[in-house]
Amino acid sequence: MKNRNKIASLIIASGLILVSSQSCQKYPDGPLIDFRPRKERVANDWRVDNLKINGSDYTSLVTDYYETFTTDGNYSYNWGILSGVGTWTFQNNFKEIKIMDSNSQSTEVLFIQKLEEKQFWYYYMDGNDKKVFHMNQK
Repeated sequence: MKNRNKIASLIIASGLILVSSQSCQKYPDGPLIDFRPRKERVANDWRVDNLKINGSDYTSLVTDYYETFTTDGNYSYNWGILSGVGTWTFQNNFKEIKIMDSNSQSTEVLFIQKLEEKQFWYYYMDGNDKKVFHMNQK
């Protein structure tokens, strides 16, 4: 009887942990659980897989757009003849990334939607335009 109670308690506890972890998910599109630190997941070479601006698809215009984030906080992008460098840092309890260009003249705030080892989804506001990027590991 004691073993049966222990097993029942374990099942209930496991269920509660699963339910509570789903409600505490950091990013709207996942992952639910990832054991790699967020900084290591961001630090990657990314290529654009999908770009939507205010809901309209603009992916075909940015097929050669790439971004690189490093673990030491460096950032760069390359889009044909356009390129730039800067730094990045997490903010707002790891829900956002602040990017500052190399001369600190401008900043962008990326609102993270999904952050996995091979996928990084975010959006940022450009005036009234919402630009949604789905990036894949390069």
